[in-house]
Amino acid sequence: MKSLRVTLGLLLTLCLVLGAGMALAADTIKITAQQPLTGRFAFAGKHIHQGLADSIAYANEQGGVDGQKFEYIYEDTGYDLKRAVASFKKMVAKYSPVMNYGESTGEGKALAPEINSRYHLVYGSTSFSQELADRAKNPYFFVSGPTYAQQFGILLKYIAAHPKTKGQAPTVAFFHSDTEFGRDPVPYAREMAKKLGVKVVAEEVTAVGAVDITSQLLDLKRHNPDYCIFQGYVVPPIPAVIRGAKDFGLKTTFMGTFWTMSKMLLDKLGADGDGYMGVMPYAYWYHTDVPMIKIIQDFNKRHHPDVKYRPNSYMQGWFTGMVYVKLAKMCKAKGLPITGPNLKNMIPQVKDWDTQGFAGIVSFKHSNATAVGKVYIGKGGKFMPASDWIYLDK
Repeated sequence: MKSLRVTLGLLLTLCLVLGAGMALAADTIKITAQQPLTGRFAFAGKHIHQGLADSIAYANEQGGVDGQKFEYIYEDTGYDLKRAVASFKKMVAKYSPVMNYGESTGEGKALAPEINSRYHLVYGSTSFSQELADRAKNPYFFVSGPTYAQQFGILLKYIAAHPKTKGQAPTVAFFHSDTEFGRDPVPYAREMAKKLGVKVVAEEVTAVGAVDITSQLLDLKRHNPDYCIFQGYVVPPIPAVIRGAKDFGLKTTFMGTFWTMSKMLLDKLGADGDGYMGVMPYAYWYHTDVPMIKIIQDFNKRHHPDVKYRPNSYMQGWFTGMVYVKLAKMCKAKGLPITGPNLKNMIPQVKDWDTQGFAGIVSFKHSNATAVGKVYIGKGGKFMPASDWIYLDK
């Protein structure tokens, strides 16, 4: 009899332990992700993934949301749209997440109708698409920074405030790839330039990674713009355009948006990178006077001691994690359960959020994008601030 009582006692204890474990697992706030860890976008995807994973881990170190921890679950998609969509549906069925991270603009646009009508989870991604940030059409989506159009707007505001010739309207050329990525901000940029009194003197279009840019260079020489903004590229043909323009004796200041503001491009440009400018939504790894950068560096020192540098794609992942945590904490503070619909309703309520110098003072005002960025300039292989934070909604 004594043996039976002991056995029953052990079984009861085991059931309680297992039950507690199951309850703990069920209580985590699940974030699923489709990440391009292999394939042609892996050069950025692996850093975005690590930034998001680290940001979530840091939030858990800080206690999560009143003790409720986040659980980050991801799969590699190889930057394949069909694979990414299949992965999303499989992970949603298996884990019932309240938030998801997508690998691309294509995945977001493909899934948007079902996320808005059926899945009802908050969706962040690599994308800076104007369409995905449209709150009326896609209320569950947010962009981790300014959209490409807003990035153009920030650069044009800077240009309008810095004419090359006093008393004369500054001139600008748009130089973009013939892709959806390249064309995305151009209609908005034309309107914004007109509104700001900046004269658009040329629009140059090439294939992605174009090698022969002779005709575009000759056109730039003919128009001799004060500024030229690149969009829809990562590296080529930017070095060739800048060096060709110098050979022609042009004094044009070249600028770029998020993906053309990397250390990789500055390394390719070498000495020609000095003076290259552009917009970034975040601080850089080496801006150690920024409080959030100090936190990121301390986290990496403790968990990744061999890491010496984190690129801007890592910063995008980290900031996306900050947004997820912010929305969850807002739900909790209002006494609401952390569900997709409640998280979605928090997005427009994010106002004057101090990101500790990392991404400005963030408000999702007129769209589910931040509409804020800073202009940087290349100096000695690094990007240094050329402006304070520039807000489009103020």
